[in-house]
Amino acid sequence: MDVSLSPIPRPSSAPDEIQHPHIKFSEWKFKLFRVRSIEKAPEEAQKEKKDCSEGKPFLEQSPAVLDRPGDQNSVLNQPALKVHPKFSKKFCDDGKARDKAVHQAKLRHFCRICGNSFKSDGHKRRYPVHGPVDAKTQSLLRKKEKRVTSWPDLIARVFRIDVKADVDSIHPTEFCHNCWSIMHRKFSSAPCEVYFPRNVTMEWQPHSLSCDICHSAHRGLKRKRHQSNVQLSKKLKTVLNQVSRDRQRKRAQARVSKKEVLKKISNCNKIHLSTKLLAVDFPAYFVKSISCQICEHILADPVETSCKHVFCRICILRCLKVMGSYCPSCQYPCFPTDLESPAKSFLSILNSLMVKCPAQECNEEVSLEKYNHHVSSHKESKETLVHINKGGRPRQHLLSLTRRAQKHRLRELKMQVKAFADKEEGGDVKSVCLTLFLLALRARNEHRQADELEAIMQGRGSGLQPAVCLAIRVNTFLSCSQYHKMYRTVKAITGRQIFQPLHALRNAEKVLLPGYHPFEWQPPLKNVSSSTNVGIIDGLSGLSSSVDDYPVDTIAKRFRYDSALVSALMDMEEDILEGMRSQDLDDYLNGPFTVVVKESCDGMGDVSEKHGSGPAVPEKAVRFSFTVMKITIVHDSQNVKVFEEAKPNSELCCKPLCLMLADESDHETLTAILSPLIAEREAMKGSELMLEMGGILRTFKFIFRGTGYDEKLVREVEGLEASGSVYICTLCDATRLEASQNLVFHSITRSHAENLERYEVWRSNPYHESVEELRDRVKGVSAKPFIETVPSIDALHCDIGNAAEFYKIFQLEIGEVYKNPDASKEERKRWQATLDKHLRKKMNLKPIMRMNGNFARKLMTKETVEAVCELIPSEERHEALRELMDLYLKMKPVWRSSCPAKECPESLCQYSFNSQRFAELLSTKFKYRYEGKITNYFHKTLAHVPEIIERDGSIGAWASEGNESGNKLFRRFRKMNARQSKCYEMEDVLKHHWLYTSKYLQKFMNAHNALKNSGFTVNSKATLGDPLGIEDSLEIQDSMEF
Repeated sequence: MDVSLSPIPRPSSAPDEIQHPHIKFSEWKFKLFRVRSIEKAPEEAQKEKKDCSEGKPFLEQSPAVLDRPGDQNSVLNQPALKVHPKFSKKFCDDGKARDKAVHQAKLRHFCRICGNSFKSDGHKRRYPVHGPVDAKTQSLLRKKEKRVTSWPDLIARVFRIDVKADVDSIHPTEFCHNCWSIMHRKFSSAPCEVYFPRNVTMEWQPHSLSCDICHSAHRGLKRKRHQSNVQLSKKLKTVLNQVSRDRQRKRAQARVSKKEVLKKISNCNKIHLSTKLLAVDFPAYFVKSISCQICEHILADPVETSCKHVFCRICILRCLKVMGSYCPSCQYPCFPTDLESPAKSFLSILNSLMVKCPAQECNEEVSLEKYNHHVSSHKESKETLVHINKGGRPRQHLLSLTRRAQKHRLRELKMQVKAFADKEEGGDVKSVCLTLFLLALRARNEHRQADELEAIMQGRGSGLQPAVCLAIRVNTFLSCSQYHKMYRTVKAITGRQIFQPLHALRNAEKVLLPGYHPFEWQPPLKNVSSSTNVGIIDGLSGLSSSVDDYPVDTIAKRFRYDSALVSALMDMEEDILEGMRSQDLDDYLNGPFTVVVKESCDGMGDVSEKHGSGPAVPEKAVRFSFTVMKITIVHDSQNVKVFEEAKPNSELCCKPLCLMLADESDHETLTAILSPLIAEREAMKGSELMLEMGGILRTFKFIFRGTGYDEKLVREVEGLEASGSVYICTLCDATRLEASQNLVFHSITRSHAENLERYEVWRSNPYHESVEELRDRVKGVSAKPFIETVPSIDALHCDIGNAAEFYKIFQLEIGEVYKNPDASKEERKRWQATLDKHLRKKMNLKPIMRMNGNFARKLMTKETVEAVCELIPSEERHEALRELMDLYLKMKPVWRSSCPAKECPESLCQYSFNSQRFAELLSTKFKYRYEGKITNYFHKTLAHVPEIIERDGSIGAWASEGNESGNKLFRRFRKMNARQSKCYEMEDVLKHHWLYTSKYLQKFMNAHNALKNSGFTVNSKATLGDPLGIEDSLEIQDSMEF
């Protein structure tokens, strides 16, 4: 009987008994099986088998059967039905599509990388193979400065798998959390116990009839188990139990054999204590936590791996050397460099454990910490299990011992090395020890120190000192990249490390910058932290307490005042001690020393970078700096000077304290930034500094003199009206009219305390006066003074102001204003153009927009007056100009010299006469200009110079010229340290400007300049061994005492 399908094999054309819901499907299946097994011919069966191999659909592949997972086992055993040739191709295509769909559905349950099923993860965490990384990984990659942003790139970097060419029908589209943890561990320093479950990554194949994913029992769909024969099931259960017990026994034997192997490798039975020696019967889990996981003894010199397992140092190092770089407990990658000391709390618990002494006839119980000391009493006992260190305390490091203890501990090793050297190297113990040290450095990958040691062993020297290289870099304004390029070039050409690398220079910087040396104040400074390791801090620290809700768009960086003073004093340590020896004072004198400090503050104008497109935005800066002028000590009731600054107006001694990108005319910002600094200064006035210098604790007191301010800034910080005010002077109360009527006879009346009192009167108006009456009472004070300045004259700005006035006089004399005072604006511009053209032709003076110090020095000469007289027709005016310039040049040295009593005593004696004659000329010959008015600096020059000289002894030494000279340094250092962030840029500028003023580094540069001036030249016939010709220079530098 031949059973065949109908010509149109749709689901509706099947027999009715199959579609009937109340008839069992198994009965129909049994009937069909009997019919096909009886009627089917052998040739037909072979033909259908061939069709099956070619992909013809069977009943087991039909959708109706696959929808019933419980019947899949029975369907697999039934033979295939014949298919009509007309519909065989269509059935084949439908079956393949359904197989692929099922295969892809099963692929979603597996990890793309390791091939594990997601069912093993209870949290069901999975991640897409294609797409951006998650937020946690993204933050980690940004922290590590990695540019990877997608999972395909990250997988390719960690597992070396290219998933960009994946096909969805072959490869899974997700990976598991274990693989995610491995990638996270790759870029994170945090330890985590993850492992990759395969030795190689999973290889995925296209779907086939023998597909492992679709036909594997443990990965397939769940099926209902049929009840088997009871006797057969009992027998099968017995066999399976036996197999399981055998497997467990083999695993236990393998585990035991692995432990035995590890114990044989460590071989520490004679040096480590057994856990049986513990005096207290601790729980098993506690004993396991304090015992080594390799030798199972009590931990000796414990170390911790990155996977948080603890071993004895000797045991883990021996195992890593023999077994490979894997943790013996979890097989996680582990290297000797990853070993770290456990937490101190764990070590304290371990050392406090009580153990029994293993020596015979000794029943004492001692702590593990004191065990070595106790065992040293049993010198002849063989039961002691640790090495006895006879040279000192066993837990103390070798380098921390005294020299005698080091010799005692290394006595046996020294004898062995000496014996080897006598036998093999002719008694050269030094070479043997250096070679051992060199090999130890190479083994630990410390190649930099090894190169230096090898250079010393070969007699090539170790190159320049880091401080010398730092001095070269700072004084030549080399950026980091420029210095590193020079370092590599010289090393490549000469084969020697002459210059030190950048990290060595950074270590040398720390000693010279504020915040390195410890100190103490007695009594402690009020409202100032007692911490001494304070470096560069934010200059806006006082903003919130000084200004309320004021929008400040500025960047300020500064040192703490006391820390900066300590660093400056330690930088001058050699000069101070040398000064004490030159004055026949003992080095052990501890003071008190009196330090006089000059303070300077001035704006640097526009410091914006002139590059890029678009208009240049003005960017103004202000710098506050100080100079240590002199240091004295009281000895035999006399003040003995041990140090005095030889060049007080040099930029080399003017140390920067605060840098800010702000306008000096912005009173609120200036107050906010400088107020904390001034508070520190006021606190230091009433306290003494305790500083160790030369190995002796010495005492220092400080005197602060704020003299390095120009008139604009003095008016700003002392709360006075601007320069165009009626009250012309910052030293006296004279008005402009009073000063023009009496040019010479005035005295200094203003002070910081008086300005504060006048501000209180101006603020409260206690007498209820009008504005004019109140202004006349307070003499021009309109704001609160916040910086105490010394009533003085800034010599540099005095020269500039007077030169600007002479420049104006020259123009007016060319136009003969004494005859025609009502000249137009165009005529005055023509006079200026004529003067500029003539000065450029005769004196090589180029016209400038604003008067500066260099132009003022060239302008105020007799030659300039002679050149100007060529443009003036009147001989009488020639004589007046010549006399005016001659008197000015006689008065100028008095306020410009550092010590006029020594440098120009004649000019100092004649100053009063010359100033009166100068004032007489201004009021007679140049009446057209100075009738009823006078410039600020002419008034100070004529009226106040003798009084200031009598009080301070000098004006020029206390000028702000050093601070002004630092403006060009600011621009050069800013160009040298150009960075994207202006905040970090200001820190670098402040740091390198401070190093530029270091006297310690200046000594190296002075020695270098002296070497150049002595006629040293580079050998033009340098050999290939020394292509730069610097061998001789290094020998000369080594012989010099810097």
